[in-house]
Amino acid sequence: MQVTRRRRRVGKGRSGLLGHRSGRRLRLATAGSATLALVAAGSGIGFASTQGFGDDQVGQHTDKGEVISSDQYLDPIGDRLVVDNGKIMASSVSPDGGHLAALTTDGGIALTIVDLKNWKVQQLVGNSATANLKISGNDVGQEGPTYSPDGKTLWIAQTDGYTRFTVNPDGTVANPTSVKIPADGAKHALVAQAVFSPDGGTVYAAVNGQNRVVAINAGTGVIQQSWAVGNAPRDLVQIGRKLYVSNEGGRPALPGEPTLNSYNTQVPASPVTGATTTGTVSVIDLANPSAAAKSIDVGLHPTALYAKNGTLFVANTNSNDISVIDTAKNKVVQTIATQPWPAASVGYEPDGITLTDDGHLLVTLGRANAVAVYRYTKAQEPVGYVGLLPTDYFPTAITTVGKDVVVSNTRGIDALRPTTAAGHGTHDTTSSVQRFTLPDDRAIRGYTAKVFQQNGWTDNSVQAAKGKGDKKPVPVPQKLGDPSTIKHVFLIVKENRTYDQLFGDDPRGNGDPALAQFGENVTPNQHALEQQFGLYDNTYDIGTNSAEGHNWLMQADDSEYTESSAGEYLRSYDTEDDALGHQSSGFLWTGAQAAGNTVRDFGEFQQFLTKPAGASWQNLYCDTKNMQATGQPTAYPLVSSSPIPSLNNVSVPGFPKFDTSIPDIYRYQTWKNDFEKNGPANLNMFWLSSDHTGGPADPAAQVADNDLALGEMVDTITHSQYWKDSAIFVVEDDSQAGLDHVDGHRAPVQIISPYAQHGVVDNTYYSQITMIRTIEQILGVQPMNQKDSAATPMSAAFTQKPDFTPFDAVPNRTSLTSGVSPQPACGADTPAPPDPAAAAVPSTTVPADKQQVAAQWTDWQAHQRLTGPDAVADYANPAQMNHFTWYQTHGWQQPYPGEDKVYAPDQVPGAYLPSSDSDG
Repeated sequence: MQVTRRRRRVGKGRSGLLGHRSGRRLRLATAGSATLALVAAGSGIGFASTQGFGDDQVGQHTDKGEVISSDQYLDPIGDRLVVDNGKIMASSVSPDGGHLAALTTDGGIALTIVDLKNWKVQQLVGNSATANLKISGNDVGQEGPTYSPDGKTLWIAQTDGYTRFTVNPDGTVANPTSVKIPADGAKHALVAQAVFSPDGGTVYAAVNGQNRVVAINAGTGVIQQSWAVGNAPRDLVQIGRKLYVSNEGGRPALPGEPTLNSYNTQVPASPVTGATTTGTVSVIDLANPSAAAKSIDVGLHPTALYAKNGTLFVANTNSNDISVIDTAKNKVVQTIATQPWPAASVGYEPDGITLTDDGHLLVTLGRANAVAVYRYTKAQEPVGYVGLLPTDYFPTAITTVGKDVVVSNTRGIDALRPTTAAGHGTHDTTSSVQRFTLPDDRAIRGYTAKVFQQNGWTDNSVQAAKGKGDKKPVPVPQKLGDPSTIKHVFLIVKENRTYDQLFGDDPRGNGDPALAQFGENVTPNQHALEQQFGLYDNTYDIGTNSAEGHNWLMQADDSEYTESSAGEYLRSYDTEDDALGHQSSGFLWTGAQAAGNTVRDFGEFQQFLTKPAGASWQNLYCDTKNMQATGQPTAYPLVSSSPIPSLNNVSVPGFPKFDTSIPDIYRYQTWKNDFEKNGPANLNMFWLSSDHTGGPADPAAQVADNDLALGEMVDTITHSQYWKDSAIFVVEDDSQAGLDHVDGHRAPVQIISPYAQHGVVDNTYYSQITMIRTIEQILGVQPMNQKDSAATPMSAAFTQKPDFTPFDAVPNRTSLTSGVSPQPACGADTPAPPDPAAAAVPSTTVPADKQQVAAQWTDWQAHQRLTGPDAVADYANPAQMNHFTWYQTHGWQQPYPGEDKVYAPDQVPGAYLPSSDSDG
């Protein structure tokens, strides 16, 4: 086969990161001031959307800034302090302005103390080996920490209460003491913000998991008072004798009102978009503590609160605006839009507020990596929009310290924490603290152009057709609504692999064979597919884990709620079953339906699964063989469902959701039966999850099962009458399960269509977002938010000259039943002979000197909720899971890359990463 190389540049990873960097001034952009709507920089301020990324790689430094996996560049204004201990969930500055205390996660540390005067990390608190002060758990809430008024104590939010520290004269903390708030049945306290009374004697706490606020004696920890408030109380401020609390889930539901679940509470929500429909601020009168809390209606998902001079500012994260409340009247007197790009009104995610002494209102826009700046005089006087300032990745908290503005950035410089020289993983997460002196208004307007450029915000990014008329169909139309040669889109979501794990053995691409775990003898179909249809070696997943990854694919975004709850993951992990995780503009399937398309879902975004007795992996494997041989239906009908009505309406209930004790060939056969009976929809969504590994079969066998199911599915489609106008997109939900020499977010993708470029090796920067935008463009779906609105469709991956050659599935070369005990009643799987030119299939024999450590891993595996109706994707600690898989795929004889021995589970470096009902 002839191979076409396009924009080929072989890179070997990152080229130098900046430590402290001052932003440079750019030319002025056109900006109009507005109160209820922002109109910012116009034409000529940047390159054409994400096309400007060219063949840049994530982690690379360019003249536009550092490349990150979310289609953005980073080049923040001011000074940057990178924190290599995970993501900052929330932060507070000490009363004397000398220190910043940050709740952190995904790095073995719960609390990080930053010395702001000497600009360095001073102390780490957690249960990892790197902690200066040990505490029992690394779980942290969404808000805080909280200093006492005198600065002598610090409280941090954890699952069922707070941990209270004394603060030393040098700013470090000591003497951790637990302050418990008991669970209420299945509802943990999941505390959020705490505030002290002015005298420091009482702590008022937002008990997020129980929809209440409590008053706690600061000395004894005894709960003295409790008030019922709205759903999911989060931030809390005291103004005079009143407490104000933001209720992220809005008010309690009214009788007969449409609702969806959020942590065992039915909250008002849309049955179509799945998103909450109300947002409130509760008001507690401390002068009359027996009175019920009152309520003020604000926008959707109120998160951050900021009070000054009798005015309360509320960040409505899903409405993308700020409510300004006159607390003398308890009334919203102004709403400030935080939507700087006219092309999209959703997806900026404001989540931090402060007001400078000279009247500048500053709002962090998490998903835009920016601070929005306004001129503010008083509550009822309309603000004047000034412009935007660039930050690091996902800014959250913002405050002023003297003349400096200090910003905490949740993801800092992306997954660049040094853990092993051998490669990078998505859990190598960082954060950063940024400080700068606020520029004058003229300079701020100049920085606006830079923010637009870094986000790919350009004019005419989303263009609607004026009517199909006689326009000739093309694979990826330039305008939404213009005809496409493609009528049937298949989006197949797989689990957790990096590019190097799968294609590192292909010398045509930018791979590292030392990191390849599932080469051609394990994945012969995926290798054959990339040979026939193209190899894409510069494509990235955005999320760290499954909780984020499926949101990026179904919503083209990961909500601020999911970002900010990553320190705990007890309220929800996969937010399919939590209305707080859904954006108001809906999902890919609701957008497809709105554009007049049909939709069928096979497992994706499904949350519940029922299985009849006897539906073991072995029996489902044999049942698949019987269905294939006889044409009979399954003997073990499974039922998957979603809490989102609009998805259930288009789902095939017999197709199972995530459960590693269900073979993917069973999923394939279930789909095939439906396909032959009903044909495809315009949009067909799938979750093929066996390559997650951790089930009854060993890792190579599960990945081989996934590979065979994919190959058979593509074979079936390409030999059908629908092939002539179909496109198949194969993508991982995330790439957290291994290492990659370029970046942990780099993942394998495949684009399969008669109109796909055949035989190419394409080094163009692509991402999950650009893939979703391509699907939207093909089906005429309006983009869901500013991320997919800014994305450039993958038009270059397609051609107008179709090649209708079908794909012939390749028999598996790795036994699908390897590691299964007992073996299926229908017999062990006999694979085809391996290709001697490819890497050998991993041995399943454990060497004698490794049997003891392997037994410890088998015991560990039994506790990871990897199988059964209650299986939880990513429940297992990721560092442990990745080591376990590596050992199994290397015959227990080769240490994990960058290490010198095979570790037991409790010895794994990084095994301190959080592992609750979560990703670990």
